[in-house]
Amino acid sequence: RLRDWLLRPLVDGKKIGARLDAVEELLGSGMNRSQIREMLRQTGDLERFLARASLGTASVRDVVSIRETLRRLPDLRDLTEKFLSARLQECRDLLDPLEDLHELLERAVHDDPSSGIGEGNVIRPGYSRELDELRETRTSGKDYLARLEARERQRTGIHSLKIRHNKVFGYFLEVTKANLSRVPDDYTRKQTLANAERFILPELKDYETKVLSAEEGIADLETEIFRELQQAICERSARIRATASGLADLDTLCCLAEVASLHRYCRPVIRADRRARIREGRHPVLEVVTGEMDFIPNDTDLDPDQSQILILTGPNMGGKSTYLRQVALLQLLAQIGSYVPATSAEVGLVDRIFSRIGASDNLLLGQSTFLREMIEVANILNNATDRSLILLDEVGRGTSTYDGLSLAWAVVEQLHETPRIAAKTLFATHYHELTELAETLPRVRNYTLAVRETADQILFLHKVIPGTSDRSYGIHVAKLAGVPQEVIGRAGELLRSLEGKAPEKDRGRLGNRLRLGADPRPRQLRLGLEPPEPDRLRAALAKIQPERVTPLEALKILADLKERAGE
Repeated sequence: RLRDWLLRPLVDGKKIGARLDAVEELLGSGMNRSQIREMLRQTGDLERFLARASLGTASVRDVVSIRETLRRLPDLRDLTEKFLSARLQECRDLLDPLEDLHELLERAVHDDPSSGIGEGNVIRPGYSRELDELRETRTSGKDYLARLEARERQRTGIHSLKIRHNKVFGYFLEVTKANLSRVPDDYTRKQTLANAERFILPELKDYETKVLSAEEGIADLETEIFRELQQAICERSARIRATASGLADLDTLCCLAEVASLHRYCRPVIRADRRARIREGRHPVLEVVTGEMDFIPNDTDLDPDQSQILILTGPNMGGKSTYLRQVALLQLLAQIGSYVPATSAEVGLVDRIFSRIGASDNLLLGQSTFLREMIEVANILNNATDRSLILLDEVGRGTSTYDGLSLAWAVVEQLHETPRIAAKTLFATHYHELTELAETLPRVRNYTLAVRETADQILFLHKVIPGTSDRSYGIHVAKLAGVPQEVIGRAGELLRSLEGKAPEKDRGRLGNRLRLGADPRPRQLRLGLEPPEPDRLRAALAKIQPERVTPLEALKILADLKERAGE
């Protein structure tokens, strides 16, 4: 049921509120919750048992589990009797004790049955008169054999005579070699051994036939009765499914309350608008793995009217991907009706959560990593709505720097400028030029992961703060990964050389070209010409003001600019 809720989160605020009310009530009744959870541990999976019974493949253990589950339902209903929340009352009302089925299984199935049907110890004595008679025939055989053995010893005078049994000959009389002279004429020799001979009597063979017939009858009759029990279970399938659903809901709600109690979760507030405001949010899985004291919580503010898109820059291993996943998981938990790992949380409902995270390929379909990435981006842009939540991690990294940066830039613009898909977006990137978008797009905000640098090392603080980062610290991460020191040293030399040739201001100019829609390459390479007179270009550029010009108007101005440059 938990898996079902996670795969199908709610989009109805009232239904979410009802689940949250139930979790809150269970959270406040610790002792009662513990008793319920302990009792639920002793119940079986009714849906699975019912499915097997419907197929005629239910085992003895399955039927016993159904009986034991039904035996505990009255006590479980009593424990839920005092709950006031509507959702818990629904769970209680679904718990049908099925007294008729429980009584039938109590009468029919042995307290400690054998594991296999037909072994003679599944159906309780007294349930079937015919079965009891067959069992009597089987169990009274030992007394009969003892009497027959004593009679034959007295008749023949052979005190060592014994009645034995094996799978080859069935029942037989065994006489030692020393007493063969005393064997009566009505004994029929069956087998000769080194120290004895084996005989049969017509009376003994008649008894054997009777016992074997009883064994077969017991197996057949037990199997028939067990089929009837399975049919009785199937006839009550609707009631059993309803009970199973009530148990599943109650179990899931109790588990959500238990987790909230153990890990200090808070109740989320479901907002009517689209804003998300989380204080000291935590990743629900990683905080358990790393330890709650070691995990660094972070705030989140997403407001479609003011901070629709958060551009997240920062170092490798700084925690950007963790932060993206954390926000999505908190949104998902809130929409299944769970408390969330945060100090406080206010979330507006989303209709979908889209993610473009991680790198993968599909060799069988001939799809490269970059193609897979673009397929996912296309799916987001074609299907997202203004009520969606979008996570984008390193879009464009699978191709050349200029191609990737251009695509990432265009995607952010599309998400910002298209009302249909103006969704709340978290965009983690190493393209530091994207931070310039906050200067021209009013609903874009820049955030970064804090880092503390010393002379020879860096410390990742994993704290999301407003601002930008212009370094990724990739060489430091390579050093942590164990890359040989000579490679690290040479990479550092090359990095310093490249940074010296491309100062900070050049990267700004590259961002300006992208924002104006021009080709980022140097003009000499792009046009094959010397730059035209600066004043003429300046006049054309002055017309391009992104906050006032539509994309179509900008394209017309750029076309005119290109013609002038060509002159």
